[in-house]
Amino acid sequence: MKLRFTYRATADLHRLRAFVARDNPLAARHKIDALRRSIQQLRDQPHIGREIDSTSGMRQWIDSDYVVRYLIDDRFLTVIRVWHGKEDRPT
Repeated sequence: MKLRFTYRATADLHRLRAFVARDNPLAARHKIDALRRSIQQLRDQPHIGREIDSTSGMRQWIDSDYVVRYLIDDRFLTVIRVWHGKEDRPT
């Protein structure tokens, strides 16, 4: 299964890194790298996240403080959005 990110998910990762980097650039790099590794693991176990919408098949994975929304099909795991759990949920 191939992994891909929507434009919004990529922008989310950049936004999250920039937010943490204001206080600690090194910590920001480590946090986002760890989050990316966690998302990579979803490729091996894509059904580990809970289904939140049976119509669209949208799934949600929570890794530490971060929420990852994604879709899976026969070929791709597509990351739709990523945010910190304390943020308002994106639309």
